[in-house]
Amino acid sequence: MKRARRLAVVVAGVTTLAGVAACASSSSNDDKGRSAANAGPLDPNTKVSITVGCQPPKSSKALRQEWNNDVAAFEKLHPNITIVSKDAFPCEDPKTFTAKLAGGQMENVYYVYLTDAKNIIENGQAADITNYVSGVKNYKYLQPQLLNVFKGGGRLWGLPKTNYSMGLLYNRKLFQQAGLNPDQPPTTWDEVRADAKKIAALGNGIVGYADYSANNQGGWHFTAEMYSQGGDIVTPDGKKAAFNSPQGRAVLQNLQQMRWTDNSMGSKQLLQISDVQPMMASGKLGMYLSAPDNIPTIKDQFQGKFEDYGLAPMPGAQGTLIGGDGYMFNRKDTPDQIKAGILWLEFENLTPGKGQFDWAQKAIDKQPVGLPQPNIFTGPPAAEELQVRTQNANLPVQNYKAFADGDPKVKYRLEPPQAQQIYAVLDGVVSSVLTNRNADINSLLSKAETKVNGILANAD
Repeated sequence: MKRARRLAVVVAGVTTLAGVAACASSSSNDDKGRSAANAGPLDPNTKVSITVGCQPPKSSKALRQEWNNDVAAFEKLHPNITIVSKDAFPCEDPKTFTAKLAGGQMENVYYVYLTDAKNIIENGQAADITNYVSGVKNYKYLQPQLLNVFKGGGRLWGLPKTNYSMGLLYNRKLFQQAGLNPDQPPTTWDEVRADAKKIAALGNGIVGYADYSANNQGGWHFTAEMYSQGGDIVTPDGKKAAFNSPQGRAVLQNLQQMRWTDNSMGSKQLLQISDVQPMMASGKLGMYLSAPDNIPTIKDQFQGKFEDYGLAPMPGAQGTLIGGDGYMFNRKDTPDQIKAGILWLEFENLTPGKGQFDWAQKAIDKQPVGLPQPNIFTGPPAAEELQVRTQNANLPVQNYKAFADGDPKVKYRLEPPQAQQIYAVLDGVVSSVLTNRNADINSLLSKAETKVNGILANAD
């Protein structure tokens, strides 16, 4: 799920992950020695079978067929390696993921969200792959902040698959109707407020700007908005809440003013993504925060039109929230299984023109091609991937130019530790502001701060 712009910036909160797992049980000297001793190339005559997670579900026919075709092509290239695909939706089910990890029941090569890598490393639930990646052609060109997520104790424990960053998704048609230039989307929160007011003035139930405030999604968007204003959710050491701040008050005051003074957010609140996407598809919504992957969903599930939507960077230009996913290796894997798994990940996820980056095939399969994410490379592979993606684009890529160009000074920030618990608390703050005209922002932030400090203290 990234942009054609570079992510070659320091990611606050990500670089600190490199040292958090120095005491992880899986980083013992014995493990390091065993890994180094077996780190040569996989013997092509050695038969290896590995299970791999996150095969697309049967309901995603084109994606599943592409995966199966990739497996067949890989096994033809490596006839002694057998890939046993495991499908699940979602790929990382929060109801079962932790239990499977604790029970050692994960696939040999298992799927993870970036936000879970730190805990997995700390708990010794992944294999050390440091000595196995030297042969990966594009390894040195992977976005450093993505790799850092999978590092701990000076070792490497996984490889990235995709990444995303938040931006402002907007309806170009409504911008035109409101007398706004769709090629010049808002770049500040003051401009967002002014444009939302003009769009809402079109009437007929049109909402200028929508935001989430339920099912932890309100806390997630509050975090993105905090980053955009240069604020933090937690202190750099992750020990204390940091959102009871001028930036936190600015985020909530802006929402309060749009909701109650401008009436540009509509009367229906407690929204989440499943509410907002159909609003955008039906032409009833001007703007909301989103990653690029929302655009195909709006088109495919809710019959929107690609040409109606534009994507801009996060207003404020001080920071944006990033996320994504990747793969880690079962703690019980043999060296040969690790080697085979890395060969598969290189083929499927880390090579322009192949696997997830086979844009020519995706265009044939009528999959969306041309979104500015994922973008996991730097240097020559980044240029190669962008060229192939552009050549096979079937989307109006010019509509995403502002987002793709971005701002090289913007900081890209991961979600905070204990993210979902924190988001649940912040949901209440955002929903209060959007449903109660007289909500006391200072009191809401103070009470939320106390709760989050308790969550962080109990996490130690």
